[in-house]
Amino acid sequence: MRYLKDPLAIFLLFGLLVFAAQQWLSADAGDYRIDVTVGQQNRIFDQWQAQMGRPPTPEEAAGLLDQWLREEILYREAKRLGLDQDDTIIRRRLAQKLTFLNEDLANAEEPTEADLTAYFDANAADYRIPERFSFEHRYFSSDRRADAEADARAALDDPGAVGDPFILQKSYAERSAREVADLFGTAFAQALTTLDADRPNEWQGPVPSAYGWHLVRLTGRVPARDPLMAEVRDAVRRDYLQARRQDANEAFYESLRDRYDVHVEAPTTGDRG
Repeated sequence: MRYLKDPLAIFLLFGLLVFAAQQWLSADAGDYRIDVTVGQQNRIFDQWQAQMGRPPTPEEAAGLLDQWLREEILYREAKRLGLDQDDTIIRRRLAQKLTFLNEDLANAEEPTEADLTAYFDANAADYRIPERFSFEHRYFSSDRRADAEADARAALDDPGAVGDPFILQKSYAERSAREVADLFGTAFAQALTTLDADRPNEWQGPVPSAYGWHLVRLTGRVPARDPLMAEVRDAVRRDYLQARRQDANEAFYESLRDRYDVHVEAPTTGDRG
């Protein structure tokens, strides 16, 4: 190699080696000390028990500690090399972890009944029990028939008319319009709300669906109502805790944001092309 014959190149290479050696020798010995405390071991073993439903055996415990130690060493060396910098995944994961930590602190205290009642009263519309329908249907397939709607309409006057096989059930009990829409499509659910509830034993329609056309016999209709707190307490508690987490996250971020002096550099012409 010709550059090794150049005295200047040799001098620069030697200086680089000396600098690297000094950096290695001057490294804080504490950076290479790892104390695996009893508390840390218990956390590792508790995580295993939560996943497996039993404490680890001595062999498994030794393997868990060895795995943790391996990760810790690789983690420290990765940080020492700066691999955690300018990494979008790590950046987002750390931000997410801080958010989760703040949420855990926000919900460390169990809400009181007064808290839940106040939240329920303020958001009563969210817990209103929707109108529910019980019905039977006869199906007329648009794929099997030249004019399924006309055949369905004619069947209204023919008690012996037979529909087509249907992949779902032929009757349903106390389903909300949203649940019906999930099964038959929005048009069917909307049409169901317009049927005459005073004709419970009569076939009505035809009603369109995502599959074709139907005759529907409405066998029950329960009006919408506002529930008692006791009926929806679990949902209220879940929603209350979620709202408290969101509020805590927003307040936490705002408190952090106020500490920073942010300057956004305006792009010059040609920075984006």
